[in-house]
Amino acid sequence: MTEPYDLHASLGYQISVTARQLERGFENRLKEIGLTRITWCILLAAGPQRLSQPSDIADFVGIDRTATSRALRQMEAGGLIERQGGDKDKRTTRVGLTAEAEKRLDLASQFAASNAAHFEDKLTAGESTQLRALLSKLRTGEDDPLQRL
Repeated sequence: MTEPYDLHASLGYQISVTARQLERGFENRLKEIGLTRITWCILLAAGPQRLSQPSDIADFVGIDRTATSRALRQMEAGGLIERQGGDKDKRTTRVGLTAEAEKRLDLASQFAASNAAHFEDKLTAGESTQLRALLSKLRTGEDDPLQRL
């Protein structure tokens, strides 16, 4: 008989619980200024990253184009973004931030930096570098393991 699976000792469980701890406080702060993690990521894409095409924004954020379009509509209705048709191709949409979005993005970025520092301070510089490298290694070069079962 095989040993029972130890959920709490598993790598996946440990990563998931840690990710939720990292996200929880930050998402609560975002909520205070009327943002979600997705809207914050979209603001980062359209602001500092200077991505103006919805498809590029979707790729940057890591969500599908339908979810991006829905979020952009809500953000436009909320006065956070402005959308305009392309000059040559009217089917093309370009996204830009409003002044209100710039203010919220600045606040959210401060929240993100504070949240990151809270967790980074628990590790040495070497540990932080090593953890990033290990997490990167886990994310790359493998197909979905469930497909092999």
